Amino acid sequence: MSLIRAKLTRRAALAGAAALPLAATASRVKAAAPMMDAGSAPYNRVKLGEFDVTTILAGTRAVPDPQTIFGMNATPEEFAEVSTAANLPTDQAQFFFTPTVVNTGSELVLFDTGLSAAGTTAALAAAGYTPDMVDVVVITHMHGDHIGGLMNEGAPTYPNARYVTGAAEFDAWDMSGNETFEAQMRPLAEQTTMIDPGTDVASGITAVEAFGHTPGHMAYMLDNDGKQLLIGADFTNHYVWSLAHPDWEVKFDRDKEAAAKTRRKLLDMLAADNVPMIGYHMPWPGIGYVETQGDGYHYTPHSYQLLL
Repeated sequence: MSLIRAKLTRRAALAGAAALPLAATASRVKAAAPMMDAGSAPYNRVKLGEFDVTTILAGTRAVPDPQTIFGMNATPEEFAEVSTAANLPTDQAQFFFTPTVVNTGSELVLFDTGLSAAGTTAALAAAGYTPDMVDVVVITHMHGDHIGGLMNEGAPTYPNARYVTGAAEFDAWDMSGNETFEAQMRPLAEQTTMIDPGTDVASGITAVEAFGHTPGHMAYMLDNDGKQLLIGADFTNHYVWSLAHPDWEVKFDRDKEAAAKTRRKLLDMLAADNVPMIGYHMPWPGIGYVETQGDGYHYTPHSYQLLL
């Protein structure tokens, strides 16, 4: 190679190297992804024996001043100490709204309907279901975030479903004058079966008394192929503030003393029998295990136990 050609080749290589950062910068600008808000997948499916059990995220939102809701009988200092130890902020909390869908193989059963038809049906669609597939709608209790999606623009959201709820729960709301009850539950009253604790709503699904949060609040035990799981709804509403501290009062518990007794009874059962639970307001995807810890309970989120 001649000296001149060697210089040209070296010069070309240097020029190419100098251009690389510009090209790379241009490429990075073109490839820059937009910043996104925090988010979660809208459904999570596990197996319980032969059952498909799917939690769906019908909504989530941040709520300020959590001690106006949880730990109402704790001192601000105690609430702050417990929250800090659990790495929780004290100025706001994240609420999750988590209906559950159980496919028994013969029926598709939906537990609770979220704040609205739109939010719940969108999450159902992500999970592969349409409203007309739902055979049974079970209402654990009649707070607005559980019955808000029963009706959609004046028509039943789940047109092919039969409806089930607790007799004591319906009676407690029947004369309340509550607008959400009147708009969402009242139109379906004649299509609704009123049950007592211990009643099977479908094969392998049994109502469990969990009174206190509301007068007739019920949980539901799933039992299939020797495996159990409790759909707990709102008997305990936060994995630290009302589960680790079951005697702390919760604003939305109608009978606070009865609610605390129910929490201890059901949490004792879950811990003793190592039964997983789904909590409507537990951290998404809402499935976890309970063990006793001191005078309270410790919540461990499900990882892969129900995938195997």
